[in-house]
Amino acid sequence: MDLSPAPGASTAAEVAAAASVDPSLAPDASTAAEVAAAASVDPSLAPDASSSAKAEDERFALLMSIGEECIQTDELRLLLQNKEKAFPICYDGFEPSGRMHIAQGIVKTINVNKMIRAGCKVKIWIADWFAQLNNKMGGDLEKIQTVGRYMIEIWKAAGMDLDGVEFLWSSEEINKRADEYWTLVMDIARRNKVKRITRCCTIMGRADNEELTAAQIFYPCMQCADIFFLKADICQLGMDQRKVNMLAREYCDDIKRKHKPIILSHRILICHCCAVNVCSYYR
Repeated sequence: MDLSPAPGASTAAEVAAAASVDPSLAPDASTAAEVAAAASVDPSLAPDASSSAKAEDERFALLMSIGEECIQTDELRLLLQNKEKAFPICYDGFEPSGRMHIAQGIVKTINVNKMIRAGCKVKIWIADWFAQLNNKMGGDLEKIQTVGRYMIEIWKAAGMDLDGVEFLWSSEEINKRADEYWTLVMDIARRNKVKRITRCCTIMGRADNEELTAAQIFYPCMQCADIFFLKADICQLGMDQRKVNMLAREYCDDIKRKHKPIILSHRILICHCCAVNVCSYYR
């Protein structure tokens, strides 16, 4: 067998030698330098260093437009800057308790869509067990769940961007991870006095001096646990839910947890003809 190179073929050494002798065969050494120089001279070729800061400012402004109050704004800034939290989790929730009012139907849709546009993942907690604890729909869980499904359909019709929303039924999710959930609830209950918990009972539409059932006293401990159970970065609820959200931040101090949930409380819508608060999602 003839092992000699094919006619016209060059050895690697010959090619290397030719390249060293003939400049036309050598790569253009100035190419990389020219590109770098062009990028430094022509701003259109260089990356826009301010674009990420501008996007962050826009996200921040969008989220702040939702809330009457933000606790704390500096924490919200840091969250949006955190590259490991590309899609912060926003927690919202409602107690299926009857016909949907305008705040739940329209205002909630607007706020949820803003959170999604700001790059957040929205978890909506359908608090069916909570409604049962609060004796809504006569405590009938089947009726409560029917109301929950009805509310989801209204949000669809109102234009809520459901691609960015995860609906979670409390009864299902708690049963899936019962050991995790109830351990958390018991720890929150153990670390707080009854007086501190009853101060939170306004979240259920109850006066803090109202006579409560044992289930209703347990309710705030459960709602506080929801925040950590859902791994929420932002609590986006009404101002009437502020006390239990603050309880969650206090709990972080108790357990020496560094990252506290940010509270973004939206404005309360008042019916002026009867001075009734119609913006509580847990009523």
